[in-house]
Amino acid sequence: MTTLIQGGTVVTAGDTFAADVLIDGEQVVALGRGLSGDTVIDATGKYVIPGGIDVHTHLDMPFGGTVSSDDFFTGHRAAAFGGTTMHIDFVIQPKGATLRQALDIWHAKAEGKAAVDYGFHLAITDLPDSVMEEIPQCVEWGVTSLKLFLAYKGALQIDDTTLFRALQQAARHGLLTMVHAENGDAIDILVKEAIAAGNLAPKYHALTRPAELEAEATYRAIRLAEVAGAPLYVVHLTNAGALEAVRLAHGRGNTFIHAETCVQYFFFTKDDLARPGYEGAKWVCSPPFREVSDQAALWQGVADGSLEVVSTDHCPFWFEGGKDGRSPGKELGRDNFAAIPNGCPGIEDRMMVMYSEGVRSGKISLNKWVELCCTNPARLFGCYPQKGLIAPGSDADIVVWDPEARHTISAATHHQNTDYNLYEGLEVVGMPQVVISRGQVIVEGKAWKGSQGSGRFVKRAAHRRSS
Repeated sequence: MTTLIQGGTVVTAGDTFAADVLIDGEQVVALGRGLSGDTVIDATGKYVIPGGIDVHTHLDMPFGGTVSSDDFFTGHRAAAFGGTTMHIDFVIQPKGATLRQALDIWHAKAEGKAAVDYGFHLAITDLPDSVMEEIPQCVEWGVTSLKLFLAYKGALQIDDTTLFRALQQAARHGLLTMVHAENGDAIDILVKEAIAAGNLAPKYHALTRPAELEAEATYRAIRLAEVAGAPLYVVHLTNAGALEAVRLAHGRGNTFIHAETCVQYFFFTKDDLARPGYEGAKWVCSPPFREVSDQAALWQGVADGSLEVVSTDHCPFWFEGGKDGRSPGKELGRDNFAAIPNGCPGIEDRMMVMYSEGVRSGKISLNKWVELCCTNPARLFGCYPQKGLIAPGSDADIVVWDPEARHTISAATHHQNTDYNLYEGLEVVGMPQVVISRGQVIVEGKAWKGSQGSGRFVKRAAHRRSS
């Protein structure tokens, strides 16, 4: 059976052109005019884009005495309604576990639930020699990216010795090393001082994690990667100082240094954590929100290519959890900001918010939007041109995008498994009309057409340094 997407405007990272798209089975087989198919999807007046790829998510993840509230079905369904057809989730290595054991835990989380395609990163929290020897096997497993945390002292944080050893080993075997860049040692001191002084409100989460400590850790991680000759990907970059570190590396000719930001950092500041009562807890994530001036720097960073990807760091928790079968949520930190689960929802909102507030406002071009949200994620993480592209032979992960549709974002209507939305009440212009995953329509208007278990694990290719 073939499907023809007819009458639309195809948008890629590099081009915009009128063409029909013919799908046979799970793949795109032709682009052109005068094509025919068994089923026809009318895309007149619409954009036809590659399915979005979110390379930074945390589904069903244990954290701080609870677990993130979206699993591999609810999170996938929400992603699809927002135009995202693939994501890459973080496998968190339990202390003392092997990488293979950790990966098996996450494969089990996805088994029978996945509704879109997915991949995994391996987050290393413990690196004895036995685990170091496993790293070369990751490529065989289709997991070609590692992550290390320079924050969360006493839980996830590793030291510089571990980071440098991992960088060296990853570089030898074709893996991309990702880093959460904040100085966890200094943050730990500031948190303890705030608690001792009785400063326990949510706003102190941001005040004890200043931008300078992210900038310092970003500089440090980049320099260690340069010495190791290793490609590096800085996750969720939030501020001008950290962006400066990336730009300086690029100025030295080191094009193997990459960085992303997350959609929420364009729109909120640390003042949101100071909202009345306990409302600010909804905005607690790490790194925290910064200043309006940092938002402007991030927009410039994505426009000029210093920041190559916009992801979400989707890590939702209930605001009022612990009842009606819900896992505990943000209420865990009512008496102490340090106990608030770190993370925010966003997997459904990313593509819509970036189109409405980025493209339509003139901050980024239509092609840049596709590049940031679809194509660069596939290129950097080893699944291009299978994903992130509309071309013969590519997977038919396609979104028919209505550029004029209006939608008001709200927790009352979103599909994310949480009771609040950061963008509550925001009207966006532009949203998916039809979402196709490997040739199958999974979203049509407001109707869910997908199914649990239809999503597949994507084995990704080894990373190739660009310099």
